[in-house]
Amino acid sequence: MTTDSVPRQEPAALGRGLLLLMATATGLSVAGNYFAQPLLDLIGRDLHVGSTLAALVVTAAQTGYALGLILLVPLGDVTDRRRLSVALFVATAAFLALTAAAPNGPVLLAGTVLTALASVGAQVVVPYAAGLAAPEERGRVVGVVMSGILLGGLLARTASGALSELGGWRTIYWVNALLMAGMAVLLHRHLPRLPAAPGTGMSYPALLRSTVALLREEPVLRRRSVLGALSLASYSVQLTALTFLLARPPYGWSESAIGLFGLLGAVGVVTMTFAGRLNDRGHVQAVTGAGVVLLTGSWVVLGVAGGSLPWLVVGIVGLNAAQQAVLISNQAVVYALRPEARNRINSAFMTSFFAGGAVGSALTSVVWARGGWPAVSALGAVLAGGTVVLWLAELVGAARRARGSGQGTAPGAPRSDHGPAPLSAPAPDQDPDPDPASPAAAQRAPYGAGTTASPPARQGSAA
Repeated sequence: MTTDSVPRQEPAALGRGLLLLMATATGLSVAGNYFAQPLLDLIGRDLHVGSTLAALVVTAAQTGYALGLILLVPLGDVTDRRRLSVALFVATAAFLALTAAAPNGPVLLAGTVLTALASVGAQVVVPYAAGLAAPEERGRVVGVVMSGILLGGLLARTASGALSELGGWRTIYWVNALLMAGMAVLLHRHLPRLPAAPGTGMSYPALLRSTVALLREEPVLRRRSVLGALSLASYSVQLTALTFLLARPPYGWSESAIGLFGLLGAVGVVTMTFAGRLNDRGHVQAVTGAGVVLLTGSWVVLGVAGGSLPWLVVGIVGLNAAQQAVLISNQAVVYALRPEARNRINSAFMTSFFAGGAVGSALTSVVWARGGWPAVSALGAVLAGGTVVLWLAELVGAARRARGSGQGTAPGAPRSDHGPAPLSAPAPDQDPDPDPASPAAAQRAPYGAGTTASPPARQGSAA
């Protein structure tokens, strides 16, 4: 039996100050991937490059981040997590400085890719925090750290626009480089050591293969990865199409006004914290269900009343709250699967998650050109409806497994509010539950109940 890599008497080290530091660090880390979006025109004029090359900066950031999720995040399972986090933050600071000093377009693109590649330090810090937290407060901790990532992405565009007026487009990159260097020092001083779990040493190629293998071996991870991908695809429809909608009649807003409207997404911070606490109380499935239903209902509101500003606000707020609730509940589920493989699980889940967002954005561009706002609203609703179908299928499957194991309607089974948790060791003559999301597993060890053991390694596991 494998135990979590952090003794349960140690989570006291994860105090409020350290948690705030980790949330701030993740926000600053991902912010650099969004600075260029409102500055593309300024960058193009300053470096004397065409609009096409300037626009590639956004694609470069997305590409670099995806590569970092696949190639770097899994390293957290086989190396000292503090050392890895600090190294990635130092690298991000250096690459931000390279971007700020870029004399031409190719150097700018190279700096952007490398910055995004290293910025996945934020995705190392999230499972790091989950590993430091006691099981009964893991949902809240993950919600707080993830709120830092959300705010970093939201405020980056506003900050870059404001600072560009003071000192040009390079200013925000220099400022963030200094802040990231400072964060690296603070993390080195204050993060407790969280070494890799015993027995996880493996070569780098084997590490990458085991990340892919986890998707094959863990049906819960597969389901939740697809659910997360569909939810972000639906949410990305709004992110992509909203600018088109607000720039045209009856709104006709300026770019700065549209940017400020995007700050409505800050409601997700409140949602993350609240949803995290509900997850800790054993209501993971209820949080997921509320999120997917609200996601779908918000698109109905937007499709019917997109021309009304008050209803538009209602729909956008609903989408943001729903998306963050679904994300946090998904993370609560997948982080509980194998503590010793938490970084690889995060890599697999987040890669699927952002791939879904990219597909949603690409589909939106095509659908908007053909049908405008009503068509993209229908697209968002269909994608959101897919998340409802997956959630219901998970409930039905869990209920069938409960009946098959003779548990009938044991407490918690019909509504399946308990998310998967680290399971206690099975008796010698008892096979481990094949699906940690089943009510049977939840009844033995409800999420957040304070168990410390992880599920026994499945045969053939690379973990």
